[in-house]
Amino acid sequence: MGEITLVRHGQANSAATNEADYDKLSDLGHQQARWLGEWMHAHDGPFDAVYAGSLRRQRETVAGMGFTDVNTDERLNEITYYTLTEEMDALDIAPKRTSPDDFAIHFPATLTAWRDGLIKGTETYDAYGARVAAILQEAAQPGKRILCVTSGGIIARAVAHILHLDIPEMAQIALPILNTSVHRIHVTDHGSILGTFNGSPHLDHADRLAARTHY
Repeated sequence: MGEITLVRHGQANSAATNEADYDKLSDLGHQQARWLGEWMHAHDGPFDAVYAGSLRRQRETVAGMGFTDVNTDERLNEITYYTLTEEMDALDIAPKRTSPDDFAIHFPATLTAWRDGLIKGTETYDAYGARVAAILQEAAQPGKRILCVTSGGIIARAVAHILHLDIPEMAQIALPILNTSVHRIHVTDHGSILGTFNGSPHLDHADRLAARTHY
């Protein structure tokens, strides 16, 4: 049996209002990555290959985890959510996003408008789904353990793909995904099976509860 391990990047610049400013780890994000790396190197088995998206926050996370032989794959890059948000605001078809707490309402509305072609983003909704499905298929190698450092929107799409979920359910999955959380997919002869969702063993300490962040 093979295994795909998906890891979300550490906390980024949550005070940002655009894609470029968001794309860097906070001090806590760097610490989260170091803690996860220490836990993995002490408690997890070796990986046959390590992949990360090309975004700065993803590259900083995998480096902070202590991995140096990393394959860059842009299919692991996050959707351009700030760009989609700007288009949603221009259409005025959903409540405006004024804080991270609005994500629960804004995210499914945005994905639905994107799927229906009301907003364009930098890729189509179908292309987003296709690239996630493609990287999952390539990483699903029998007997191999593959690590992919990515983002919350990619992890949510991956889980939705495996469980055949629509946008409302996928949005519910996206909401609780922690920074530097661990998600494992078992690769079997009968297909891929979700084994672990949103694990955070490196943060399961009384003195690290405040380090369990979503934004």
